[in-house]
Amino acid sequence: MEAYKKNSAIMGEYDRDISASCVNGTFVGKENDSVVAFRGIPFAQPPVGDLRWKDPVPVVASDGVYEAYHNESSPIQTKLDSERASLYHQSEDCLYLNVWTSKEYAGQKRAVMVFIHGGNYGWGGTADPLYDGHNFVKVHPEIVLVTIAYRVGIMGFIDLSTVPGGEAYPTAGNLGLLDQICALRYIQSNIASFGGDPENVTVFGESAGAGSVSLLPLIPAAKRLFTKVIAESGSVALTYSRKECRKITDMLLKETGAKTMRELIALPTEKLVSANEKLNDCNNFPERDGIVLPENLYEAYDNGEAFHVKMMIGTNADELRYWIQDVGGIALYKVMSRIMLPVILKQLKPADRKRVYSFLRNMSHRESHRTWQITELLNELLFRLPAVRQAEAHAAHGNSVYMYYWKYPSALPYMGACHAVELAYVFNNLTETIYTGDNIKAGLAAQVQQMWVNFAVTGDPSAGGIEWKPYSAESRRTMILDTDSHSEDDLYSTERRLLMPLLDYRINGNYIAALPEIPKGVKLGAAAAGIGIALLVLWRLFRKNIDDK
Repeated sequence: MEAYKKNSAIMGEYDRDISASCVNGTFVGKENDSVVAFRGIPFAQPPVGDLRWKDPVPVVASDGVYEAYHNESSPIQTKLDSERASLYHQSEDCLYLNVWTSKEYAGQKRAVMVFIHGGNYGWGGTADPLYDGHNFVKVHPEIVLVTIAYRVGIMGFIDLSTVPGGEAYPTAGNLGLLDQICALRYIQSNIASFGGDPENVTVFGESAGAGSVSLLPLIPAAKRLFTKVIAESGSVALTYSRKECRKITDMLLKETGAKTMRELIALPTEKLVSANEKLNDCNNFPERDGIVLPENLYEAYDNGEAFHVKMMIGTNADELRYWIQDVGGIALYKVMSRIMLPVILKQLKPADRKRVYSFLRNMSHRESHRTWQITELLNELLFRLPAVRQAEAHAAHGNSVYMYYWKYPSALPYMGACHAVELAYVFNNLTETIYTGDNIKAGLAAQVQQMWVNFAVTGDPSAGGIEWKPYSAESRRTMILDTDSHSEDDLYSTERRLLMPLLDYRINGNYIAALPEIPKGVKLGAAAAGIGIALLVLWRLFRKNIDDK
């Protein structure tokens, strides 16, 4: 990852062939092998000072000329090795985007793909090398690729309604989503200068990014800003209620000593960075606040409240195995998975607990070890079935929906087809092996990229002689992405019938109330699926108890 450098104004001559004129100035990029990268373009005013915890404010017009050479700061977050943008320079001033465009298609309108990063809504940023767009656009010059930043953690998703003065911050629980909408508005107004077609925009994201692109169609302010959605391992399930969101607010006030919004606004950035490090395990997901988001998201999809966009949505076969490394290895993952099963069961009515036990018995035919049976349970409840429910509801209102299921595994021990394993394939960054290990299949990468590109360009992801038919409640057609990609109907139908009713519990990984054995003051939030951070925090407590002894 490059060292942080600030883009500067250009006072003299510049290369107009690698520049783009936008409402807030002319930006000059860098060319490499016919691909021009523009990094660090501001799409909103810095959300600092009086704009802290406020809706994003559009940029002001400018006729200046500016470098777009360097990635801008990542949002404030705790440093974490698996989230490499967290290791980059951080700042409250973080609302910037990057663009990659090909000179080969100069003068031609191209489809636009806008990526929204994941990271539990508490980590991530555009500086992560996994999301670099050069290799993708080099192979697919018919696409203009954009990556956008948004506020995360306590700066982007916190309910302030109970804080004196908080009535002036009614949307603070969903600022990250509003940042994304602000970026999409900016893209609509300016992307033509980069060769992009503002009428053919696809938003795609992974994990929290997939949750985001699943929520955006339900927000009226986002209407007509994009025409297609690709959700990789995330859905509307990754949200919190108002009650769940308010717990971290109380923790923030206690940690900082602030009692009012005036005092919170007056806190120096360094104090918030320190507080965030203490609270980062407890990040909120977007808030079902009844203001930005409906309070019942499944019902909103059922009622056709999502505006008409084509949707591709899918999950990976072994999502939860991503967190094996974070909790300290396979031995501890096995211990923690056993802890989490009763936590899940405690939330359920007796009849629904029987559904879980039936699932685990049936799963014994596929997975003999209890750890993997529990993992499969969580994969279903937190990933696959919410995606299925969302897809089914969206398709029922006449929208084209395509479902996939990623099965090709990582080479890393025990990881399988884990959460995020597909990202290197999608971005054509095949040397970024943080999740894949060293067994990337170049053919599968080419196939998947073409499917994503075909969907963005035409709305039909069929590619390479493989027909990909839309998903419906009748056929439940699902594309299996593997060394031999193919379609199947009604994948894991027994599991679906057993567990689908449990989605009404809104299981999202927030187990604060369900874990009374955790010491007061230590609270659990959720990682990209919820369970990951719960396991990680439990491990930290376990390790601390050993150290204390």
